Amino acid sequence: MLEFQNVSFAAGDAEILRNVSFSVDERFVAITGPNGSGKSTIAKLIAGIYTPTSGRILLDGVDITELSITERARMGVSFAFQQPVRFKGLTVKDLISLAAGTENGKKISAAAACAYLSEVGLCAREYIDREVNASLSGGELKRIEIAMTMARGSKLTVFDEPEAGIDLWSFNNLIDVFRKMYEKTKGSIIIISHQERILDIADKIIVVSGGEIAAIGEKSEILPELLKGSGGCRFTAPRKEEA
Repeated sequence: MLEFQNVSFAAGDAEILRNVSFSVDERFVAITGPNGSGKSTIAKLIAGIYTPTSGRILLDGVDITELSITERARMGVSFAFQQPVRFKGLTVKDLISLAAGTENGKKISAAAACAYLSEVGLCAREYIDREVNASLSGGELKRIEIAMTMARGSKLTVFDEPEAGIDLWSFNNLIDVFRKMYEKTKGSIIIISHQERILDIADKIIVVSGGEIAAIGEKSEILPELLKGSGGCRFTAPRKEEA
């Protein structure tokens, strides 16, 4: 279980989050709200990219508030950026192998790495040996990052707007990817998103507005209100990008 206890975060004189409290132990939890409300800040606090100004973050009862990104990763926390990082000199196979770790002292096979790429709609033989650099489009990078996250199989995975920049085909298959991830890990998946189709799979929805929790509850309670516009969220089709 992940738990935020009265977490606040400030950047300089700007207060981004104020006394945010919630817990996560469901399969799929969606965090949504207007742009600039603090959603991505929550994601980065979970991953350890940011440290709270005050409050505590617990994982399975252990205080991880001051732990580094690496220490949290070792405890089973994964984070997928809204804009994936490029790694000059590292191939797609290398990246997926690093994410998956080792099995019996050996890196995963090329066939296993290719299987993850196929799950996100990439022709594996065209990508497996490509360098993760500027030659890849944003949509390609996004799908590779999702494949890498699948390979890691953490007990807690955070996706920051996974639909951003990907093509329509991939968006339509994201839901299947999330379900397959859960079947593999039986862990919680937190998704930062505005998209109705993603929110619709959530067991719990957390609405953030103005740096505070505006609403929290089961999808059956929260989603109808969002669709009526009371939550201030936008429901838009994903941008189409060649990938």
